[in-house]
Amino acid sequence: MASSRMLTVDPSLSEPRGHGLRLRSWDAGSDDDAQTWLRGILDAEFQRWNTPLTLWTDLEGARESLRGRARDAREGRSASFRITDEENGTALGHIGVNEINLPLKLARIGYWVLPEARGRGVATRALLLASRWAFAELGLHRLELGHAARHAASCRVAERGGYAYEGLLRGAMFEAGRHDTFRDAHLHARLATDAEPAADGR
Repeated sequence: MASSRMLTVDPSLSEPRGHGLRLRSWDAGSDDDAQTWLRGILDAEFQRWNTPLTLWTDLEGARESLRGRARDAREGRSASFRITDEENGTALGHIGVNEINLPLKLARIGYWVLPEARGRGVATRALLLASRWAFAELGLHRLELGHAARHAASCRVAERGGYAYEGLLRGAMFEAGRHDTFRDAHLHARLATDAEPAADGR
């Protein structure tokens, strides 16, 4: 079986749509995409629950981050989607299918939603779309989703997206803003054979 690095993952070929959303590739050459990406990763709520290895703080850094994601897609390591409103194209957030391992038919899902789009079920609906895409287009069997143990909102998104809670991972994530201190995480997962839940708009 081919390794994941031999697969080109191109979200733009399908641009999943449904549940009032459209998922499309990020464009590092777009000022709007770079500004949206930067606004998302500098948001206080994002930083409360996520600690990137490199936190970009300007537009050129955002573009470099997006270029890195495009390289990962070309090399089959991940697929990154800009979550947009299906009707008007307004940016709502991000969802990624990461750490793709084709031999094991496994990947990990991560997402964030812009402040003005929260409370509308965007993350859950995007999770349903991205999961369907990953199972159908990549032939994956298992998708994992991890979040900080105290992040109740992300826990609800996972459960509404059909990701069963599988346990507590001790010291599995960086603490907010630190690379030398760790916190516990919840592990959720969904299998291709699991029933897809309905999008309830929450």
